[in-house]
Amino acid sequence: MVQFESEAREFLLTRRHRLRQHSRTAGAASGSHWFDTEAIPEPVGEEVRRELAEIEAALRRIEQGSYGTCLACGGPMGLQRMRAIPEARYCVGCSGQVSEGP
Repeated sequence: MVQFESEAREFLLTRRHRLRQHSRTAGAASGSHWFDTEAIPEPVGEEVRRELAEIEAALRRIEQGSYGTCLACGGPMGLQRMRAIPEARYCVGCSGQVSEGP
């Protein structure tokens, strides 16, 4: 794994952990003590679920060796884009042409 992918992986893992911690805190307030996305109040719950799904997908791409490759055109995403949005799936050129979703 190249240095940048390693850094991105650590960043994404940290973000995932923080989102899960936030979700647990929200769940505890509603009576749930385990990670339960159903216990997260809307619209925050939907945003957290979507972000967690995007993080998981980015982590899979890192493990598969396809991280940083646009899912639409297959071209490189660019280091600046990946640093700005580590879970991005599309290059700048393709991002306006495809429907973004998990």
